[in-house]
Amino acid sequence: MSSAKHFTEVLIGGKVYTLSGFEGEEYLQKVSTYLNHKITECSNSEGYRKQSADTRNILLALNIADDYYKAKKQCDSLENDIELKDKDMYDLKHELISVQIRLENAEKELSKMKEENNDLQMQIVKLETEMKNRRK
Repeated sequence: MSSAKHFTEVLIGGKVYTLSGFEGEEYLQKVSTYLNHKITECSNSEGYRKQSADTRNILLALNIADDYYKAKKQCDSLENDIELKDKDMYDLKHELISVQIRLENAEKELSKMKEENNDLQMQIVKLETEMKNRRK
């Protein structure tokens, strides 16, 4: 969205209108295309065509509001899904860090035990050598 106001001509319901807004021409054309689609959608209903112009305008506005609230509900649902996924991701990262710390501690412990095992193996060899020497 820019700070300059844009003017563009659009065709809505078979009439040309000049729209102005801070959005670009492409956006304004997209909005008018949506509105034309809704007008066509409503006009395809025989019951709609039989109504007065005021009632048709209200019905059109209700259809647009319905689209808006359905889209808003979907957006809210997606935002909630994102929040839940973010929380799950945070929990998984936290768990990963915890597991990495435990792994590092286990590796240190393993290294310590290997060193202790080597020392004990050397002590066994030393004791066996001493026993052999005493027997002789």
